[in-house]
Amino acid sequence: MATPDMLVNALTTMLVTLDPPGLAPVFLGLTVGMTALQRRHVALRGSLIAFGILAVFALFGSGVLGILGISIGAFRIAGGLLLFWISFEMVFERRQERKEKTSQAAITIDHIHNIAVFPLALPLIAGPGAISATVLLAGTFPGPFDRALLIGVIGLIMLLVYATLLIAERLDRFLGVTGRAILTRLLGVILAALSVQFIVDGVRSAFNL
Repeated sequence: MATPDMLVNALTTMLVTLDPPGLAPVFLGLTVGMTALQRRHVALRGSLIAFGILAVFALFGSGVLGILGISIGAFRIAGGLLLFWISFEMVFERRQERKEKTSQAAITIDHIHNIAVFPLALPLIAGPGAISATVLLAGTFPGPFDRALLIGVIGLIMLLVYATLLIAERLDRFLGVTGRAILTRLLGVILAALSVQFIVDGVRSAFNL
């Protein structure tokens, strides 16, 4: 049975990994020239697709690992290292630069067609970090009811992502460059601590400590 601490940990991990405020300026770059209605459509479709992707990994991610012969301990270590790298990028402001490059490439190649699918839903929202975090968390929510709670947490975070995208223009103006830098670094430090905990748990599980 999932405890309140487990739910808070899942909420924090997903919130920090998805980084809704960091998506706001990228979303504005992706949807430049669009009307408010078009932006709303892109934000809704992208959020729903990303939720579907993460929900599938929450339900079947551990089973796929079992088929591949990968223990949850090994995946926790690998996922923790990946999340730590993302936190490193956040603290040193490299992640935002990478996201902006992805958005620029999409505008050039796809010219805004299917932008909700790529790159908004995948990889900007449901990227490798979010997928890894989802599979790691699913390992701590083993029962069907627990998995339903985890999917509920993902749904709640995705609603927050959607709301953030809807107010992206106002949020970007409010935070400014300095505000975004402070918030991103703070979330990066929190994610670093969470990722180290995943690695510690993975080592204990892998070596039966």
